[in-house]
Amino acid sequence: MTKPIDVISIGMVTAVGLDAPSACAAMRARLDGFQETRFIDSLGNKLIGAPVPMPRNWIGEKRMAHLAAAAISEAFEAVPGARGQTTLILCLAEEDRQGPSVPDASRLLQRIADIVESPPYGRSRAVAHGRPSGHIALEQARRILADGEASYVMIVGVDSYLTVAAIAHYLSLNRLLTSDNSNGFIPGEAAAAVLCARSHTSGLRLFGLGLNREQAFFDNADDLPFRGDAMTAAYRAALNETGIEMKELGYRISDLIGEQYWFKQSALASLRLVRDNHGFQDIWSPAESLGNVGAAVVPVMIGMAFTAARKGYAAGNPILIEASNDTGACGAAVFASLDVPREQPR
Repeated sequence: MTKPIDVISIGMVTAVGLDAPSACAAMRARLDGFQETRFIDSLGNKLIGAPVPMPRNWIGEKRMAHLAAAAISEAFEAVPGARGQTTLILCLAEEDRQGPSVPDASRLLQRIADIVESPPYGRSRAVAHGRPSGHIALEQARRILADGEASYVMIVGVDSYLTVAAIAHYLSLNRLLTSDNSNGFIPGEAAAAVLCARSHTSGLRLFGLGLNREQAFFDNADDLPFRGDAMTAAYRAALNETGIEMKELGYRISDLIGEQYWFKQSALASLRLVRDNHGFQDIWSPAESLGNVGAAVVPVMIGMAFTAARKGYAAGNPILIEASNDTGACGAAVFASLDVPREQPR
């Protein structure tokens, strides 16, 4: 089995909190950051979004750099010795997505380094696959740590759907939640960071990881029948690597952004893998509080699980975290808390 890695600290900047403790507390309490924005829908009503309340009205790449830098700085506060020994993996929107908030990844990396006052270490890189970018980053982090390229890996996701081009594009496709469309998502923005290392005695440990690609992806041109094959395969790969069955999961966290397709995908993956009877298995989603935060969502979900385990309100152990994007990329990861006195996956 691939050697596991541990999440040892987190950072978060969201519409419901500018640090991880406040953001996680708000999400646990089912608070949300939804408010009217300056954008207008097709009926002339103000569009609902979930912007981050930043102290200055930065826009574009500068805004994304400050969001990411704040999350990174918070993660470093818990492990100050990791500064200067950490490879950064930056999770961003898909390269072909309309209205990306980050046009130049290398320039953003340098901006972040300048704000954090910590130059990029080793082979820092960007992963631009939208919501499941964090799963791809986890696979890269495992290789980096296993090969001894760095002592720590920081996975940071930053994204925003609250740009003029993105809003115009998704309104034209009738994909945003509006007064005349209930099957849509609320555009949001966020940044989150998770610091990964090898062989710690506490934290959240990655035991299994699965990646796949759905042929019947959202609104595919061939109108293929949707059976959730790719997410089911991603679940199966992560569970097989962990050595457990679906019914042994404590709970799941998913990027259910609001459209019916994603709920159906999660339900199909679960139903196709469950064997025999099992107890209630909860499913959480940060979108209930933050809307669609794109590439930031996997680090946010890992942060939710990390905090829930530390604070003692987790819905079970281990946890499966899933995400997918509009073009079919799917990821599933199984984590278990090292702070919970229960038997760990074999």
